[in-house]
Amino acid sequence: MALGKLEALHRRVVDCRRCPRLVAYREEVAQRKRAAHRHEPYWGRPVPGWGDPQARLLVVGLAPAAHGANRTGRMFTGDGPYGAGNFLMAALHRAGLANQPFSCSQDDGLSLYGVYLTAVVRCAPPGHRPTPEEIQRCIPYLAEELEMLQQVQAIVALGRLAFAGTVVVASYHPSRQNTQTGRLTPQMLDDVLALAQRWANKKGAEPRPLSRTL
Repeated sequence: MALGKLEALHRRVVDCRRCPRLVAYREEVAQRKRAAHRHEPYWGRPVPGWGDPQARLLVVGLAPAAHGANRTGRMFTGDGPYGAGNFLMAALHRAGLANQPFSCSQDDGLSLYGVYLTAVVRCAPPGHRPTPEEIQRCIPYLAEELEMLQQVQAIVALGRLAFAGTVVVASYHPSRQNTQTGRLTPQMLDDVLALAQRWANKKGAEPRPLSRTL
């Protein structure tokens, strides 16, 4: 996989204006801002995937958080100490896939090893709920990423996602609603990542449909 092709895809994602409702919302949030971030610049554009281009493990979320990735411009980044980003990053760190257990900003020193983070929808949607039409317009970007990330052997799907043709390990999304109610615990996410890593590192395995929800 040529790194240049992935970078070109990222540029197209950032320039995308296919969904008028999402364009209006992400830009409104970037102007209105949250009080805690009122002095900070907001990204306010579609958020590309990021991570190790040679990743064997792909983590797929639903969409950027309005005051997280929509603010910082990086997936699973900046949504606070109890947000999905830090919960996920702590698990990736415990699994040896990240060099630190938090994700605050693009210049926080975070590096990922053998894992790539992306989402089905690249713009923050109102109520964190994209429409089926918006998903259909955005899903080709994910399909292109999957084609370019040729080393991927396993996918961790965070939320209601379905894939075929490779190994899929499904998990509850690490949102506050799930982590603070105990629906998703650190141990549960550790188990999801451990299972995905076993498949991602399985030598000579033929990709085949498989799902397991934890």
